[in-house]
Amino acid sequence: MIWPGDIIALAGQLAWAAGAVMSTLALGWLWRHGERTRPDRAGLMLAAGASAAWCALSAGLGAGHDVTSVAVIVRNLALIATVFRLFAADGRSASLKPVRPVIVALVLVQLLQPVVLLIGSRFGSMPQAAEAVFTARLMIDMLVAIGALMLLHNLYAGADNALRPVLRWTGMAMAGIFAYDLNFHALSYVGGETPAALRDLRGLFAGTMAGLYALGMNAAGPRVQFSPSRAVTFRTLSLLLIGAYLAGLVMVTKALALIGGDAARAGQVVFGVIGILAAGFALPSSRIRGWLRVTATKHLFQHRYDYRLEWLRFTRTIGRGGTGSASLEERAVKALADITESPAGLLLMPNEEARLELTARWNWSTIAVPAVAGDFVLSSLMEQHNLVIALDEVRRGVDHHGEAAQAPQWLVEAEDVWALVPLIHFDRLVGVIVLARPRNPRQLDWEDFDLLRVAGQQLASYLAEQAGQQALMDASRFDEFNRRMAFVMHDIKNLVSQLSLLAANAEKHADNPAFRADMLVTLRNSADKLSALLARLGRYGSGQVSELAPIELVALARGITARFAGVHPVALTREAPVMVMGNREALEQALIHLVQNAIDASEPAMPVFLDVTGEGLHGTFEVVDSGRGMTPEFIRTGLFKPFVSSKYGGFGIGAFEARELVRAMGGRLTVESREGLGTRFAVVLPLAEAARLLGKQGADPHSSQEVA
Repeated sequence: MIWPGDIIALAGQLAWAAGAVMSTLALGWLWRHGERTRPDRAGLMLAAGASAAWCALSAGLGAGHDVTSVAVIVRNLALIATVFRLFAADGRSASLKPVRPVIVALVLVQLLQPVVLLIGSRFGSMPQAAEAVFTARLMIDMLVAIGALMLLHNLYAGADNALRPVLRWTGMAMAGIFAYDLNFHALSYVGGETPAALRDLRGLFAGTMAGLYALGMNAAGPRVQFSPSRAVTFRTLSLLLIGAYLAGLVMVTKALALIGGDAARAGQVVFGVIGILAAGFALPSSRIRGWLRVTATKHLFQHRYDYRLEWLRFTRTIGRGGTGSASLEERAVKALADITESPAGLLLMPNEEARLELTARWNWSTIAVPAVAGDFVLSSLMEQHNLVIALDEVRRGVDHHGEAAQAPQWLVEAEDVWALVPLIHFDRLVGVIVLARPRNPRQLDWEDFDLLRVAGQQLASYLAEQAGQQALMDASRFDEFNRRMAFVMHDIKNLVSQLSLLAANAEKHADNPAFRADMLVTLRNSADKLSALLARLGRYGSGQVSELAPIELVALARGITARFAGVHPVALTREAPVMVMGNREALEQALIHLVQNAIDASEPAMPVFLDVTGEGLHGTFEVVDSGRGMTPEFIRTGLFKPFVSSKYGGFGIGAFEARELVRAMGGRLTVESREGLGTRFAVVLPLAEAARLLGKQGADPHSSQEVA
């Protein structure tokens, strides 16, 4: 009858025999196919032969026989000699003097094993002596394994790049052998007896490792390459971490249970509850997942990015349009932020003066962006060098192309601003994307710069194409508008002619002098109004104003305040005496439109404030309200675009006309707005005295010589 113990013993003998066969095959492979110039060839052949003898003797005589122990000693000494030869091959045997004493100490410790075996054979019949010999042998084996593993770590960590292909498979195999031995002897020492299963599998594992370093003996190494996807790698690492956590939890609770007593049981319950709660908080954490992804990418892959997946995600984000979805500008920011796992971003685009202005936000409503987010010098710098600016480098004073001096102060002071990425299309800057710092911050490297530049160029082409389509649509609508205005102007001209003729006939045929005078006044006023309307209609889009003259802004502001006195509260808060150069009628028309817009955006009892200030060579007229505010996208794409209006029934040409009128007077119109907070329009015009001096200098042919 066959007992289970007999089956286990037979399986153990078969495992030892398999290890002997594998070690023998490894020895033959090293003899026939191993590179003869390799420094580790002789040592590994001796180790494979000793391993084959050890496994064969263990299968025949038993793993605990003294003769098999001598074979293990020979194998370990051969492996230690191989490590020393690899140090010498790297040219470090002379420079790393501490290595030799460690190797000599390991050899001496290993040579103590025969002495202990001899003592055990002489005094093994005594229980105390047998226990001391057992403990001493385990201590010697653990010291040898620990020392060998330390040497292997130092060997590979400090190896030259040319030697690392040689060390890859050899070092892996030897580290596996000594790591298995260390765990085996440590468990034997803790348990007080040798684990039978690990003992019988020891030879099979050693034979497998011998086959591994034998296959790695040729120049190319074994032709085995496993390249899992990044998703599989991240999930596998997550499972390993979860498994390690659960194993640690079980071990600690078991250890507490071994103590016994009520306190131990209570501690076991408390530790278990704390561990479960900690896992419940840690596992859903995006920060921990991000840390795991960054760590795996840094240590397991040659490149940080999986370019196929990044490109697919990029195109999906950009192509996700339709009604109710985010605008192209917001999708562009998100597409670039997803690459670096940035949680938020901004899109800045250059205006007509090449100054950067806020166009779109994505998940970043807290940062305050000034009306002029970046000067034209910064735009020119990023356009010329296609420069990705890492703000951490700017804060440390690192300067590559002069960007440290040109970086806007509000970006440098905002600690969560991480990088500026230019969007270049045909050597022209289309925009700049500001990326927020990722949840797991790191330094930008060459791979980040290359990918961000390429993605920025692709985004620039999308934005440029959209701008071109919008320009075509505007041109088409302008053509339609011009055709309609031609008919309107023709009808108004006819009406003016008819009214003028009526006035002439009334002068001849009216009998009542009073009626005649009243009729004449009425008709002439109507004609004047229609003529003025005709003049304004003819001025749309032309940017033309009549002769410029000095204008007192405070007086103009008071007149506008009085005009709206019965309609809505309008207060003049600052009234510095300022005389600017412009056309009063055109300026008043532009300001009335701005004030009316502010009133329309405000609550009935919420006042609109007018500020008149002067600074340097310019005077400023500001219209400030606390109304609904406007989005950056609307300011960029709708506020100054004809036929685009946020008001029901609005024609959308008033803001455009106001800006063109101000520009025609040599000034500029700027706007700052935040949704829910309000809007500030500023009309900036040159001072009358400054304009007069500049005009006189331009008229004097000798002025340039005098200044020089």
